[in-house]
Amino acid sequence: MKVADIVRAMEAVAPVELAEEWDNVGLLAGDLEGTVRRVIVCTDATEAVVAEAVAAKAQMIVAHHPVIFRSIQRVTACETPVVYEAVRRGVSVYVAHTNFDAAVGGTNDALADVLQLTDRRPLEPVCHGVRRKVVVFVPPDALSRVAAAAFAAGAGRIGRYRDCAFFGHGIGSFYGDEGTRPVVGDAERNEVTEELRLEMVCPRSRAAAVVGAIRDAHPYEESAIDTYALEDFPPGCGAGRIGKLKRPETVEALIRRLKKAVRLDKLLVAPALGDREGDRKGMLVTTAACFSGSGGPAFRKALTGGATLYVTGEMNHHHALEATAAGMTVVSLGHGNSERPAMKSLVRRLAKQLPKLKVSFSQREQDPFSVL
Repeated sequence: MKVADIVRAMEAVAPVELAEEWDNVGLLAGDLEGTVRRVIVCTDATEAVVAEAVAAKAQMIVAHHPVIFRSIQRVTACETPVVYEAVRRGVSVYVAHTNFDAAVGGTNDALADVLQLTDRRPLEPVCHGVRRKVVVFVPPDALSRVAAAAFAAGAGRIGRYRDCAFFGHGIGSFYGDEGTRPVVGDAERNEVTEELRLEMVCPRSRAAAVVGAIRDAHPYEESAIDTYALEDFPPGCGAGRIGKLKRPETVEALIRRLKKAVRLDKLLVAPALGDREGDRKGMLVTTAACFSGSGGPAFRKALTGGATLYVTGEMNHHHALEATAAGMTVVSLGHGNSERPAMKSLVRRLAKQLPKLKVSFSQREQDPFSVL
């Protein structure tokens, strides 16, 4: 099996277009043509994890946090030890970060599964502009030829459907200068003619090819072609999740479930104001929200959605004060702890998708924090 096979599998699990613009995801070290028999999955690709991969004869690491975040000028044992050692040992490193957070079945859905949220939706739906709308005006007898050329160049695909287009009738007007050769009418005269408006979508990466194909197939000397950037909101994708519990549960019961999921005896809890006496047994939750990693100000959207419990990896002091003052209980699992359940389930997903591949979760990975 090749590194490219694991890359394709991961892109199906967490499409790279879901990543934030500031993020760095994908294959960060290695060779797409490299052979892979064993993969180590982890939250953080540390030096210890690279050593573990080497000892286990694993040729690839799939991590959540990027080993390269900002541009680097050199790869040395002192300045970039993880990258240096991975490259030196021939271990490829693939990263799925904010794209895995946003993806259906990713880190946020894993937390929502622990809470057993129903009717869930993202707190911050992901929006990306990976598609373009291409519009061209053509004479009726050229419609089929122009559309076929555009489809062949990559336009007209929507999900599992292809050759998708829309057209409408209209009247076009023009005046050709001296020396022009209009298909309809004469130069140096105001002319009108029947035209069809043809609309198709295409991937951003194929837009130039589609426009070129339309020009080549179009009968006009000067074809009128417009392109528009589209904003897509993939269903179910985005940061955080909010939803209803199957039935109302106490904060205490939900905390017990969270402890079991992340395998910790203690969690950081900021009770809602009015619950400072610790009367969580009588405090029922019907709507809850979660945000893996750093929860930040997204708790305000959870409040707007009616959530009274907010589960996150980490949250700063002032946000916690604001949330609890508004009647919300905040549970902090620790940054890595909030993401680890999804990374462990990723082991099972990859093993199922690539049955010939040996996949395991790192035994050397350690959270930088411990509860004493």
